[in-house]
Amino acid sequence: MKPLKDASLITAIKTPFTHSGDIDLHTYDLLVEQQIAAGVDGIIVGGTTGEGHLLSWEEHLMLIAHSANKFGGRLLIIGNTGSNNTREAIKATENGFATGMDAALQINPYYGRTSTGGVLAHFSRVLDIGPAFIYNVPGRTGQDLTPEIIEPLSKHQHFIGVKECAGNERIRYYEQQGIACWSGNDDESFAGRHQCNSHGVISVTSNLFPGLMRRLMDDNDAELNERLQQTMHWLFCEPNPIAINTALMMTGAVLPVFRLPYQALSQAQREQGLALLSAFASDEYVGDQAQLLADSDFIYRA
Repeated sequence: MKPLKDASLITAIKTPFTHSGDIDLHTYDLLVEQQIAAGVDGIIVGGTTGEGHLLSWEEHLMLIAHSANKFGGRLLIIGNTGSNNTREAIKATENGFATGMDAALQINPYYGRTSTGGVLAHFSRVLDIGPAFIYNVPGRTGQDLTPEIIEPLSKHQHFIGVKECAGNERIRYYEQQGIACWSGNDDESFAGRHQCNSHGVISVTSNLFPGLMRRLMDDNDAELNERLQQTMHWLFCEPNPIAINTALMMTGAVLPVFRLPYQALSQAQREQGLALLSAFASDEYVGDQAQLLADSDFIYRA
C-alpha cells in the first residue's frame, strides 16, 4: 500500500480517439509518456476524464490491460472499475486486477441510489477484491459519502483513501483521523496539500500541465497556484471532460474527435482558453503551440 499512499500526483488520463471514433492507442501512449516524463506518480484509466462511461467494458478493460502491460512499474495504474451495479463492479474489478492494475477507483451507486447500509455493502464487496480509492463526487452521484460511511470503510485492509470533492475542510478532518485523502478539485488542491495536509491530488489539469502540477504538489509555491487558477476554472467551465478535451485538441496533443454526447467548447469559450494558454510557454503544456480551431475542425462520433 505504501507506493499508493505515497503518490501525490495522479492524473485522470484522457482517452484519445481516432478519426473513426475508436481508441487511439498510439496517442494514448504518447500522453502517458509525457506524464511519466513530468514525474506523475500514477494515472486513473477510464475515469470520468478518460470517458470510461462512454467506453464499452471491452474497451475499458483493454485500456487498463494495455496500460498495465506497457507502463506498469513506471507509474501506478489505477483502473476505474466502479459501477452503479455492484455485480458489474465486482466483475470489472476482478478483471482489472487480473490484467495487472495496481489499484481500483470505486464510486458509490449513482442514479439508482441506495441506503447508507447499501453503500457500505457495495464498497465492502469491491474492497474485498483488492486495493481501492473511494471516490466521493456528490455533484455526479447525488449522494455525499459522509464520515459515517468513510470511517468504517477506512478500517478495511484494502482501503487506500478517498478522492474527495467535498472540499478542504472535509479533507483536513479525514487527514486528522489518519484517513488518506486526495483532492478531487484541482483549484483547491494546492491549499489541500499545503494547508490541510492532503496526500495529493487526482487531477484533470495535469493532463495539460503535468510538470506544473508536479511543482504545485511538491512546492509551497503560492505564486504558481495563483498563476494556474484562471486556467483551472476555465477547464471546468462546462462539465468535465469537455474543456480538457477541447484544450488538448487546441494544443494538438490529440485529434479533435469527440464521442457524443460531448461537444467542443463554443468559439467564445475557446477564445478565452486561447488567451489563458498564451500566458504559458509552449513547453509548459502538453502538445504544440495552442490554436483556436474552427467549429468545423471538430468531429463527433456516436
